[in-house]
Amino acid sequence: MSAKVTATGPLGEGEARWIKLIKINYDDQNGNARTWESAERRTRPKNGEIDGVGIVAILEKPTGPEIILQKQYRPPIDKICIEVPAGLVDEGETAEQAAVRELKEETGYVGKVSETTPIMFNDPGFCNTNLRMIHVTIDTSLPENQNPKAELEEGEFIEVFTVPLSSFWAECVRLEKEGYAIDARVGTIAEGIELAKKFKL
Repeated sequence: MSAKVTATGPLGEGEARWIKLIKINYDDQNGNARTWESAERRTRPKNGEIDGVGIVAILEKPTGPEIILQKQYRPPIDKICIEVPAGLVDEGETAEQAAVRELKEETGYVGKVSETTPIMFNDPGFCNTNLRMIHVTIDTSLPENQNPKAELEEGEFIEVFTVPLSSFWAECVRLEKEGYAIDARVGTIAEGIELAKKFKL
């Protein structure tokens, strides 16, 4: 059975568990008073600087490096989305700890953090949601990475797969033609690889 949207309607303030809508009053560069409509997550840890993490996890294989991706149904777009592993940061948790935890929960792989990016904003014209991309290395020779099994929460349906970095962009194009939605983080990484190829960086 496929997931699908069965109804949509307005969300009352009292019903909203994850987000809130706000009106922002601000002065523009000419000193004119203006307003802006925005959304915010209710889940950012107290005194935390970010909402969540995205995880760039690469498997080193004899045939070449492959990135770990996921297929996950997303109700706001009523499509299965191609994503990198990701998740929210828990109270008292660093971005790096969140990334290692989420990677194991969503894919079963155990990895080590190799790099943390600056804070990135997902859609700053719409909301204040932000994240850090965490690069994680995975030692496939370790016993715990021989037959990884995800530890998904109730109601979480995630299919894990890998794509060679050499054909990442072409695979994004193919998946989009098949009806999948491409998460911007996935597309940006793939496009960056293509740009590096084109300009021989």
